[in-house]
Amino acid sequence: MALDAATIPDWTIKGELILNCNCTVFCPCVVSLGKHPPTEGYCQAWVGVRIDEGAYGGESLSGLNVGLIMDIPGNMGRGNWKAAAYIDDRASEAAYDALVAIFSGAARGTTGLFGMLVGEFLGAERAPVAFENEGNARRLMVGKKIQGEVVPVTNSAGKETMIHNTDYWMGSDITVATATKGRVRAYGRVWDFDGRSAEICQIDWHGPR
Repeated sequence: MALDAATIPDWTIKGELILNCNCTVFCPCVVSLGKHPPTEGYCQAWVGVRIDEGAYGGESLSGLNVGLIMDIPGNMGRGNWKAAAYIDDRASEAAYDALVAIFSGAARGTTGLFGMLVGEFLGAERAPVAFENEGNARRLMVGKKIQGEVVPVTNSAGKETMIHNTDYWMGSDITVATATKGRVRAYGRVWDFDGRSAEICQIDWHGPR
């Protein structure tokens, strides 16, 4: 999707993001900013986004959820990603189009790097996307296509393990987590990442301003 930069409205998304990938330990991309390869030499991941507050121009995005899958052949910073998006089926037509623009990178701003790093956008489709919190667990359910749950890694005092003050694109503070369930059955991908690396991040994205 190509958009004229002059016509892209201001947009904002605030909420929470969860991610589960195939790394066997915490994702090296967070601290190396994509310069260090994933632990397995390639990255496969599912992502869930809960939008607590959001707007694209005059169109509200608040209360909607988005699911993503990403398939990255090596270092994240080298690009050639493949990605697909699942947009909450409660979204209006205008909100759906806005979220596709944001998560494809076409709307620039915080997620604009997707436009540079995703070599093949596999597509976007409406789906029942559920993002649920129960205790410290976060779940993403996109029908039978993504079934995931992540929980924070805690220390002996029960406090969440966090990495602060990063320049990572998602946000500066990342909670280290692990997946109690991480299953993807979509676009020819069959992944099971139970017990693998996960992240939780409060997001405050925008563009253009």
